[in-house]
Amino acid sequence: MRFNSKLIEHAVEQMASLPGVGQRTALRYVMSMLKRKPHEVQSFSESLLKLISEIRPCEKCYNLCETPVCEICANPNRDHHTICVVEDIRDFMAIENTNLYRGVYHILGGIISPMDGIGPGDLSIDALLKRVETERPNEVILALDASIEGETTNFFIFKKLKTTGVKVSNLSRGIAFGDQLEYADEVTLGRSLVNRVPYETPSV
Repeated sequence: MRFNSKLIEHAVEQMASLPGVGQRTALRYVMSMLKRKPHEVQSFSESLLKLISEIRPCEKCYNLCETPVCEICANPNRDHHTICVVEDIRDFMAIENTNLYRGVYHILGGIISPMDGIGPGDLSIDALLKRVETERPNEVILALDASIEGETTNFFIFKKLKTTGVKVSNLSRGIAFGDQLEYADEVTLGRSLVNRVPYETPSV
């Protein structure tokens, strides 16, 4: 795609660097920005800068927030004896939107995927193990994607938690194998969470 302006070209390149955004869509976004009033564009850019400078991981669960500890971890009305382990903030939001879970979370920041060069040390698994040791929860729910990578991560965490005596469960099979939590409808996801089952090691 050819441009007659270096500024437009650079803006399109930046927009197109976002996941799922091609050059044509990026150009549409840039042209939309050019039609906005200067204070609107400034407000847009300032919101992104504040996002980068002020958002941080929660010190307990690794959720994203503006404070050292997120609202859920700081909420005394949540069930702090139940920890739901999810891959990222998108899965956390999907479960919260069911309005059926009142426990707390632990966000791994990904799942084990050797093909992508992601190992256990790249995730917050060690922090989860330390948290279980200090907080002594009654249950840890493994709510990861029903995929080979998700099952591999489930099994790795289960092995690490086995000696702690904590109850380990995972979602019931309302989520089809290969499906991602963030795309599951709220009814199916909520039912899978409520009807969770004790974790069973995969058969060889």
